[in-house]
This record gives sequence, structure tokens and C-alpha cells, in this order.
Amino acid sequence: MAGTNNILYHIVDLKKHFRIDGSSIQVLDGLNFSIPKGLWVSLVGPSGSGKTTLLHLLGGLDKPSAGQILLEDQNLARLPRRTLSRLRRDKIGFIFQSYHLFPELTALENAVLPALYFGRDRTEACRKAGRLLSDFGLADRLEHRPRELSGGEQQRVAIARALINDPQIILADEPTGNLDAAAAAEIIRILNSLRKSDQRTIVMVTHDQQLAAKTDLVIRLQAGKTNIQQ
Repeated sequence: MAGTNNILYHIVDLKKHFRIDGSSIQVLDGLNFSIPKGLWVSLVGPSGSGKTTLLHLLGGLDKPSAGQILLEDQNLARLPRRTLSRLRRDKIGFIFQSYHLFPELTALENAVLPALYFGRDRTEACRKAGRLLSDFGLADRLEHRPRELSGGEQQRVAIARALINDPQIILADEPTGNLDAAAAAEIIRILNSLRKSDQRTIVMVTHDQQLAAKTDLVIRLQAGKTNIQQ
């Protein structure tokens, strides 16, 4: 068991429900678990089990209906909006299944955008984005727009964008879901390298059981509950 000072997330009696047409739909029902720092964690389970909802809660993109999400002892649900925004800027990078790149921007412009949005120095931010894209094999694609890139290349741009502010945590929602086997293998190689070389914590939603088996910690969601496997 990891020591208390090595715990990144501590989840206490976490609940989340949504109201739809006057009815309350319970998605997460009293989750309790911890995520140590530096692990690659997979969230697995059937469709509708709450995987993406949990990922959004861990990233401070949504608030729980009850319970606590402690990120290094900070309760995300109680942080003021501006403080939460700074925390996401400084500590968390997001990777989405559908890339969410701006079609009118180049690969370099998409990758650098979060840094510019939060007021980083433009010259240094562009230099860093170029380095990241080059490290991911896209040195000759910096001025290409998303429509000129393959799915795997677009996802590598999205990973560079997630890393531009040097986050401690990467939250990834089905990062290989739209990719063929070869492109998916390259994305997994990159994520695994980031975890090993930089000791980042990666929390990833996936339906791929073989991929989940390669991670350090598997959190299985079923009917709003969890089953933890290490």
C-alpha cells in the first residue's frame, strides 16, 4: 500500500447523479479508492457505467452530487472557480477520443493554444510545442492542418497540446478509440514513455481489455460501484 504522502487522488463516498425528465439517474454510487502518484491507471466497464463521468470529476470539469475528490488534499468540489481553473492549467492535461483540434489552426497552433490562453510567453511556448511535436515524429507536419493529418497524427498533436503546460496528471478518454492498430500502438508507446520517463500519473478510460491489462491499476466500474485490481 502506498504511503499517504504518495497518494495523488483520494476518493471518498463519491456520488454523481443526473436529472433527466424529472427523474434522477444515479451514475456513481459511493465510490471509495485512492490513486498513488506516478501510476498508469485504466478505468474500464460497460457503456454507461460512469467511466467518462468519473474522469470529468477527477479533472474538475464537473462536480459530484456528494462525497469528496481530494487531489493532494485539495477538495476539488469546494475550490473557487478561478482556483480550480489554475489547478487544471498547472497540473492536468486532457486527451480526448475525438481529438478536438481546431480545424483552422495548424498542428503547431493547436498544440500551443493552452499555453497562450493562460498567458505563457509566446516564443517559448511555440518553441516547446515544436519540440513536443518533433519528439512525436511530426517535425514535418507543424504547418499542416487537422484535415491534412491522419488520425494517429491528430492524436499526437492532441497529446502535445495536453503536455504543453507540463502537467503532473494526464486524463485520457479512449485515446486509441478512433485509431487503427498501428496508430493505437504508437499512442500507447508515447503514453507509457511519458509515465516512465517523467513519472506522470495517467488515468485512462478504455474498452480495450488487453490495453487495460498493461496498466498498473485497473478500476472497474459496474452499476456505479468499483472493483480495484493491481
